Amino acid sequence: MKRAILLLFVLSFFFSCSDKEVKKVTEESLTAQEAFTVAEAIKDAYLNKNLSSIESNTTKESYRELFGAIKSFDKASLTLSPKWVEIEKSTVSVKIAWDGTWVVRGKTTEEQGVAIFVFEGKPLKLSRILKANPFRQPE
Repeated sequence: MKRAILLLFVLSFFFSCSDKEVKKVTEESLTAQEAFTVAEAIKDAYLNKNLSSIESNTTKESYRELFGAIKSFDKASLTLSPKWVEIEKSTVSVKIAWDGTWVVRGKTTEEQGVAIFVFEGKPLKLSRILKANPFRQPE
């Protein structure tokens, strides 16, 4: 009898939940998710020293700037944490808090900061990094 009541309760809960309406994903949400994905792709390419992947996810000007900023490192880890997104016409700005650790010739350096990644175009490409660029390995 207890099993039947429990089964009835579970089934009624299951069916009552299944009628809820799923909210539609907004265009802004999709754009923000695309920006996060591109930022993570650039981060992964940086950590793996894959310049061609960085180039494919950045504008020409941004790639030149990043290429000039990147220093040699033996090993690194970098965490990007998006904090807010602002979308204006064709420009997407993402405020990102970051934490990084770099190892160069046995010496470990840790840094953290906040940067604003500015994306443009379709598909989105990184066009600028404002404030503390996480791809500048500490001196």
